Amino acid sequence: MTYVDGYVLPVPEANRAAYTELAQRTGEKLRALGATHVVECWGQDVPHGTATDFYRATNAEAGETVVFSWVVWPDKVARDKGWAAMMADPEMDGLAMPFDTKRMFWGGFEPIVEIAQG
Repeated sequence: MTYVDGYVLPVPEANRAAYTELAQRTGEKLRALGATHVVECWGQDVPHGTATDFYRATNAEAGETVVFSWVVWPDKVARDKGWAAMMADPEMDGLAMPFDTKRMFWGGFEPIVEIAQG
């Protein structure tokens, strides 16, 4: 069964183009390392909640938008191998991030229900 990495982070709205370029570059690299699908989503309809929400979870500040993204892998073994290769890639070392990495959170997930078109 597939394996999914999900992540959420706040990005300054002024850095949208820089983030998109970074996402394109890293997404292509992840695909080359075995990911089957990479999706990066710029927040558009993200409500502020009364108890919790994406803004609180990332400590988003005024002028920042929340990004919600995921990477689909064939399985956890492929994911672990792909991420290890990504982290060891010298091209990724010292890469400028157009957001505060300390407020990004992520995790790996085993799907329990998959419903697809087709």
